[in-house]
Amino acid sequence: MFMDEARFGRISDTRYCWCPKPFRPVCYSMVSHEYTYAYAAVSVMDGKVDSLILPQVNGVCMQIFLDEISLRYPDDRMIMVLDGAGWHRNESLTIPDNIRLLMFPPYSPELNPVEHLWDDLREKAFHNVVFNSIDALEDHLEEALRNMENDQDRIRSIVAWPWIINALLN
Repeated sequence: MFMDEARFGRISDTRYCWCPKPFRPVCYSMVSHEYTYAYAAVSVMDGKVDSLILPQVNGVCMQIFLDEISLRYPDDRMIMVLDGAGWHRNESLTIPDNIRLLMFPPYSPELNPVEHLWDDLREKAFHNVVFNSIDALEDHLEEALRNMENDQDRIRSIVAWPWIINALLN
């Protein structure tokens, strides 16, 4: 599995949109400093995504995520590939017995296919949207993640890079 986390906040992503002439579209924008974080792990072979929404990126939340993934796949042994963020290397982490962590080389986010899931999620579900509260943002994020998790073919088309598939099959 490949793993990453992303920050989602009450900052709107205003983009061009279509509107019939002679009308002008109205797109609201907001800048606020409230954030929540989505953690996700994806299996590139089948496009299965597991995600959690957590309040921070730190060792405590990383432990919650690892424990949850371990519980969802108790009979599987997994190698979880992730970047070298400080909370991924936190010495207080207790890595579950069925998970092994494998770090990407430093400064190489382009190697992580989950980064492209975040791009797709933001493009499809978060442009020209303003949230009245952090709870509304989290509700929207939960629905967007659920839709993403239920579309394994689309996910596989995003993350099943040939070099990864070849490495797994050889």
